[in-house]
Amino acid sequence: MLDRYNLKKSSAGTLYLTATHLIFVDPDSKKETWILHMHIATVEKLPLTATGSPLLIRCKTFMSITFVIPRERDCHEVYTTLLQLSQPVHIEDLYCFRYTSSCEDIPKSAGWNFFDLQAEYQRMRVPNDQWCITLLNQVYELCDTYPRYLYVPSSSSTAILLGSSRFRSKGRLPVLSYLHKNKAAICRCSQPLSGFSARCLEDEKMLNCVLRTNPNASYMYVVDTRPRINAMANRATGKGYENENFYENIKFQFLGIENIHVMRNSLTKLIETCEMKSPSMSSFLNGVESSGWLKHIKSILDTSWFIAQAVEVGVSVLIHCSDGWDRTAQVCSLAALMLDPYYRTIQGFQALVEKDWLCFGHKFTDRIGHLSGDPKEISPVFTQLVDCTWQLTQQFPSVFQFNECFLLTLHDHLSSCQFGTFVGNCEKDRIDLRLNERTFSLWGYMANHMKEYMNPLYCAEKSPEILKPNLSPQVIRFWRGMYCRFEGGVHPRENLGDLLLATVDHSNSLEDHFKFLQKCHCWKCGDVFCTRCIDKHIPLPGHLSQCAVPVCRHCYRKLTRSTSLDTP
Repeated sequence: MLDRYNLKKSSAGTLYLTATHLIFVDPDSKKETWILHMHIATVEKLPLTATGSPLLIRCKTFMSITFVIPRERDCHEVYTTLLQLSQPVHIEDLYCFRYTSSCEDIPKSAGWNFFDLQAEYQRMRVPNDQWCITLLNQVYELCDTYPRYLYVPSSSSTAILLGSSRFRSKGRLPVLSYLHKNKAAICRCSQPLSGFSARCLEDEKMLNCVLRTNPNASYMYVVDTRPRINAMANRATGKGYENENFYENIKFQFLGIENIHVMRNSLTKLIETCEMKSPSMSSFLNGVESSGWLKHIKSILDTSWFIAQAVEVGVSVLIHCSDGWDRTAQVCSLAALMLDPYYRTIQGFQALVEKDWLCFGHKFTDRIGHLSGDPKEISPVFTQLVDCTWQLTQQFPSVFQFNECFLLTLHDHLSSCQFGTFVGNCEKDRIDLRLNERTFSLWGYMANHMKEYMNPLYCAEKSPEILKPNLSPQVIRFWRGMYCRFEGGVHPRENLGDLLLATVDHSNSLEDHFKFLQKCHCWKCGDVFCTRCIDKHIPLPGHLSQCAVPVCRHCYRKLTRSTSLDTP
């Protein structure tokens, strides 16, 4: 196994190929390196060298590792096997359907009932006079990528809902995503099938119904998260965007988040920059800049902040991109994160992921590349959500209940397929696969490790109602803890969050020990009980009782003036 920075430190060992992992064992340093097959993004055979055939493995967790296998034939066999095991053809072959929780006593049902969509809307006081639940999608006939329960304006009729659904790409009509306490709403949908001049009266009425749910504003925003040129290009294919001449009392905004292909290429360039063998300061900074990754992170945060500001002042917002399951999910969830302190807790953030990503049909299986398929469908859309959330935690270190470890664990298990939580492209897929019966839930696993994810600086009482981030370019940071965390050749800086968490744990242990010692003293003589006597404390009876404070045997006999008294 090669060391990227110092070839002299490369280690020799044995490479084991199992059904689920690639394991490298170095007997000299007694070190094992485990690589889960589902974490593997690409496998590449490099040109032959004098020492053997190199095999470069890049992982979806941003680990990059090179093995040099002495025999070219062995290298080719490992290469072809890893290609097959890392990209199964059938969804039933994913790791989650074979995984058994052997190390931890976690029942398979744990975590699957943590989130309930109707309960989440009830927390937002929905249904109410303005918003109601519709059962038109109960068997996924209206839109098969939406959840079965949809919340729509109470004034919208069945004809309006059906007409609007037919006029929207993939049937994804405008529905409620988040309702603020000032009655301003965040709604989501997909692009209209407007072409150059087509219109739909039902869809126009639908947007008017959304507007009327908010009595505090005479207009609403329609936010198209795409660059204007992309939306205009879609008009040539019969899709496009809303014509302001047909929709009354709306303000239309293009906010320019690039598509999945641009984001995929951007991340590839960022990874190449991180993998430079001998980077100079200028080459690294130029590489990060030319990748455009931080620019895209800023663009997503800018759009989310625009939406959050609009809702804060009482104006409803309808959001869409092309099909409404990538950029729309990003900005809906981040805007809600800025507006609602509940989503900054561990339980709340999990609910946010469940609602805006899992229920509303982000295509996790396609975007993460769980199965062998079209590589152009793969894109780091959810990775960007995690990165944007991390950016906010850096600016507001005391308002999030979770820490960096929580975000990294969430991101790692996004692609591990160890749990069934992120398998499938929509709610219907997960129900058809019966994932809640056949696989473990990530939320159940994380609940068993909650102490690892707590932010020691979190202070719920001082958390502001709305986060107002500084989105100046110089504030957006490169997340070394995500993209360079496996760099063993660079001396790692100690993570301040980990140090604080360890300090809190140590303080709690000292407090527990102090309380323990307080309980283990004889109130009469002050002697400390030995460990054998801890379970033999005797409360004094009657007038000798000091609030039932225990004493040792010797003091008990002395105080009661009895040497024959039987004691436990």
